[in-house]
Amino acid sequence: MAGTELDAPVVIVIDDDPMVRRALDSLFRSIGLATTLYESATAFLATQAPSRVSCIITDVRMPGVSGLDFQKALAAQGVTTPVIVITGHGDVPMSVGAMKAGAVDFLTKPFRDQDLIDAVNEALERDRRTRERAGDVAGVEARYAQLTPRERQVMDLVVGGLMNKQAAAELGLSEVTVKLHRSSLMRKMQVHTVADLVRLSQDLTPQARA
Repeated sequence: MAGTELDAPVVIVIDDDPMVRRALDSLFRSIGLATTLYESATAFLATQAPSRVSCIITDVRMPGVSGLDFQKALAAQGVTTPVIVITGHGDVPMSVGAMKAGAVDFLTKPFRDQDLIDAVNEALERDRRTRERAGDVAGVEARYAQLTPRERQVMDLVVGGLMNKQAAAELGLSEVTVKLHRSSLMRKMQVHTVADLVRLSQDLTPQARA
């Protein structure tokens, strides 16, 4: 089923120069990508994190929050949207700083349109993979939430490598009871093998286990 305009990828452009914003808006719309434009990092930070696949293009030097400080602010807020940094005054330390902060690319003006398009495509694909992974983890945590406290205990022991008889001894239960709990939790977690259960358990956060 084809995606709608509301869930199509979007390129977020943050630059204090209106001419740059218009030029980038025109460039990305010419290849079928939606854009959202902001004149400052502060204006973007006042909004909610993007709910669809996206990437951010920002200038290093802007009034208020600079591009590098903006990257730090995103990290502090837990926003994982990939960032591409552009500048007309780039230098090696600045480039290294941007990349260490997680930038997908660092482009010095003037750059070729194709170089920026390539960077954007890479960033959008990275965000798509991140969101798919987050969706998978959320699904695992939702299934884990359906387990009873006893099933969670059995799951921890099974994942830890204990056989049914050993788990029964650990919990003070009969082996038959442990088998029933194990069968139930495997069904709820939607897995057929212990190896799959181990793999899913690695996706669970401490918060989900609490």
